[in-house]
Amino acid sequence: MQDRLEDEIRAFIAENFMFRDDTAGLGAEQSLLEAGLIDSTGVLELVAFLETRYGIRIPDSDMVPAHLDTVAGLVGYVGRRIGVASSTV
Repeated sequence: MQDRLEDEIRAFIAENFMFRDDTAGLGAEQSLLEAGLIDSTGVLELVAFLETRYGIRIPDSDMVPAHLDTVAGLVGYVGRRIGVASSTV
């Protein structure tokens, strides 16, 4: 499941923010903001994608770099949110 999440998130980043297809060159712990791949508007686009694709709601209090600034952070955050949603259904 983690691999699928990572692949989908990397694909979204590549399609929307990268001018090359080399998402493998993007380290899992590399800051998307510091790399210049996304800005504040890009974060909002990313949040909209995650909410739509995975059926989750990301509250403002969760819009922090620990969750949204790296591929690893995104995969971990979405995985936890899906796990919470799945266990309550």
